[in-house]
Amino acid sequence: MSIPYSGTVRRSGGVVSAIGKQLRAVNLKAAKRITVKFDPFSDNVKHTRNFLHYISSPKIILTNPNCSLKTEVVCDRSEPVIDISIIPSIAETAKVKNVTFKSGNLTCLEILQLLNKHITSLAPAEQVSSSVQTKSEKKKGKKK
Repeated sequence: MSIPYSGTVRRSGGVVSAIGKQLRAVNLKAAKRITVKFDPFSDNVKHTRNFLHYISSPKIILTNPNCSLKTEVVCDRSEPVIDISIIPSIAETAKVKNVTFKSGNLTCLEILQLLNKHITSLAPAEQVSSSVQTKSEKKKGKKK
């Protein structure tokens, strides 16, 4: 008598592929400003700095060019903090103005997961135009 196989067929891609998957899902259309504040001499700042590197990439910035990214480097041994302010029109419907992540004990993957959970979910859905009009169709529409 054999035991049926209940595992996965192949291994996961690891942390790097999980971070890549979360980065592809990031949408900053609901964010007005992102402020990353950290002390570079602190022990637990590595993941916050990596998050800052990932979020400042051109592909992520293009999701909302109006979102400003501000970095505050302090020397007071404070915990790293990521503060995200929401666009006012979205803040009214969501009843949330700011989202603050205290990232001292979070990994970069966890920060990205929280960003996707709380910020990307607030982003308005893109309106896709269903049809493309040709020049002749536009002319026919004007004549009517």
